[in-house]
Amino acid sequence: MWEQLAPIWVLIFAGGAIGFLWWRASNIGGVWAWTTLILGIESMVWPMVTMFQIRSEGSPPTEEQMGTILNAVLFGLFSSVFWVTFSLGLFKRVREQTAPPPSVLREEPVSTRRKKKRAGR
Repeated sequence: MWEQLAPIWVLIFAGGAIGFLWWRASNIGGVWAWTTLILGIESMVWPMVTMFQIRSEGSPPTEEQMGTILNAVLFGLFSSVFWVTFSLGLFKRVREQTAPPPSVLREEPVSTRRKKKRAGR
C-alpha cells in the first residue's frame, strides 16, 4: 500500500502520527501504548485492504492471489490480536503509574479503641 502513495502523503501521514502521539502521550509508556494500538489497528485493516485490491481488479482471484489473501488474513488476525492486547496492557500500566496513590486509612491504636468502648458503656 505504501509503495502506491506519493511521498508527500507518506510525510503527511507520518507528521499526523507524530502530532497525535505528541498530543495524547505524556510519557514514553503512553507513546508505546498508542503506537502498539495503532499497529494493531493497521494489522486489522491490512487483510481488508488486500482483499479490496484483489477484488477491484475485476477478474476472479487466482490461486496465488487467494494464497495472498489467506496469508494476510491469518497473519493480520494474529498480529492485530497480539498488538491490541499488548497495547491494552500498556495502557493499564500507564494508568496505574499516573493514578494518585490510594489514601491510606489510619487505624486507631488498640488502646484508644478500648478507652472509647469503656466510655460508651
